[in-house]
Amino acid sequence: MGQEIGESHFQPADFAEFDRRLRAETALLDSLVADGGLSRSPPMGGFELEAWLVDAAGRPAGVNERYLARLADPLVVPELATFNVELNGPPVELQGQPLTRLHGSLHELWQRCDQVAGDLGCRLAMIGILPTARESDFTLSQMSGLQRYRALNEQLLRLRRDIPLQIDIKGVDHLHAIHQDVMLEAAATSFQIHIKVDALRAGRYYNASKILSGPMVALAANSPYLFGHDLWAETRVPLFEQAVAVAGSKLAQRVTYGLGYVADSIMECYAANMERFPVLLPHLMDEPPERLAHLRLHNGTIWRWNRPLVGFDDDGTPHLRLEHRVVPAGPTALDSIANAALYFGAVHALAGRTIPPEHELPFAAARRNFYNGAQYGLGATLEWVGGAELPMDRFCADVLIPLAHTGLVDLGVAESEAAEWLGVLRERIETGINGATWQRRFVAAHGADMADLVQAYLEHQASDRPVHFWPV
Repeated sequence: MGQEIGESHFQPADFAEFDRRLRAETALLDSLVADGGLSRSPPMGGFELEAWLVDAAGRPAGVNERYLARLADPLVVPELATFNVELNGPPVELQGQPLTRLHGSLHELWQRCDQVAGDLGCRLAMIGILPTARESDFTLSQMSGLQRYRALNEQLLRLRRDIPLQIDIKGVDHLHAIHQDVMLEAAATSFQIHIKVDALRAGRYYNASKILSGPMVALAANSPYLFGHDLWAETRVPLFEQAVAVAGSKLAQRVTYGLGYVADSIMECYAANMERFPVLLPHLMDEPPERLAHLRLHNGTIWRWNRPLVGFDDDGTPHLRLEHRVVPAGPTALDSIANAALYFGAVHALAGRTIPPEHELPFAAARRNFYNGAQYGLGATLEWVGGAELPMDRFCADVLIPLAHTGLVDLGVAESEAAEWLGVLRERIETGINGATWQRRFVAAHGADMADLVQAYLEHQASDRPVHFWPV
């Protein structure tokens, strides 16, 4: 959940003092990592799900303030636009049947949230990009009423020197658009997977997460349409990167796959935060340094596709977790937890290899995999260790799913639990249908009426049957 701030206008002195506190808190975190001062409790998993509120016509419904007031659940919070909300799942220990528990909590929360949406004449949709959304929906008049969003917009425009954003995405079609503010970020919604890890091994998990980003985004792709254009299988990737782009060096891009693997410690990410990314929100907080409040706020304005996060256990002990941000929202709660199962197992298995996979797969290859996976989805060809190039179906069947099964069992997940949830992904690969594929097949069969597409999608989504079972 994002941190709210008390103001949106800042003075030079605010930036200077924030920078001083940021550096002090980064040094403190460095010493905590080196001295074993972070939580060493068993790995835990959780999620954040961004969702759309849509009206009876399947169009964005800007009612999240009324909706959240009626729902009154601290686990559901506003997002950037008035037609988006975020659902947060309670974390679970990754032993026994954690995936079944995660699915149960998400399914129950989703049902309750959708019911409240119905009371307002709306529905809730989990989909990476809503096909009925138009560029005219993304204006400052549709920004949620939190100060941090207004401040982010102001500061990003300042870094851009008020130069309009250029959206230029070439896929099946070609979309070029010019936008004046940060609101297009709201068109991209995701299912963010969290795993709490031992800080001393976090660098290995971070590198493994980067390596997994290509196959994960390809397998889960669910965002082919933007403003009536058929673009990438996961158009959310180029859209998000371009929607909050800043002027100047690419080193300062706020949404980034990154420039390389971590060499020794996850602290390399936090050092880069200070040196490469200008402060956007110099909000000064009356918090003790041990709460690392300024470090966490600054880190929250850098949207790495894989992002380290500092949090706190129930007893107040600080912990480190990784946020895997490449997976889009939807199509169903069941599909989402199957994606999480794959990530939990595969990242644990890769991070535990005797020979680190980052020593065998060049970073440039992992990066190519990410963008190829986002563009071509289940049709992508991915590079693997030893220089092998494998189509997605073979890569998943021969490498990724067995790897994830090994990792889940090693974590302590029941064998039957691992087999059940990874079986959903085996079927997805065998049928060749993920969210992006289903949407494109629907349009091929029924025409490019995006309202019809959304209505059919919502009806199938309500069943919680995996997308590869949906009829066209």
